[in-house]
Amino acid sequence: MQKFLTALVLIPLGLIFIVFAVANRHLVTVSYDPLDPTDPMGTVQLPLFVLIIGVAILGVIAGGIATWFRQGKWRRAARRHQAEAIEAKTQLANLRASVVTPTSEPKRLLLDQSSAAGRRDKASAAL
Repeated sequence: MQKFLTALVLIPLGLIFIVFAVANRHLVTVSYDPLDPTDPMGTVQLPLFVLIIGVAILGVIAGGIATWFRQGKWRRAARRHQAEAIEAKTQLANLRASVVTPTSEPKRLLLDQSSAAGRRDKASAAL
């Protein structure tokens, strides 16, 4: 299903790209010297579609970098929460291990002599 949806999107985009490239293949002059427009120092002649697609690619890259920097606090928070979760899991495992295997013999309650004398044993019980 995902391959079908990918093809459904990429095929029309490819056709649009090809039509755009054929319609805009004439050369344009790109100048990198804003101070002297009559005799620019740095000029390049490119097909218009190369210029537009190149600028679009640069825009996507710049947007991706800006988004990556803006999401830095969320990545930092995710790392912190992951470390806290790992610490909590190890504490839970240690607690479970201490409950399953006690470290010392359980303490027994000793009854004092007065409460033991007040009880009836089976031999002296009357029916």
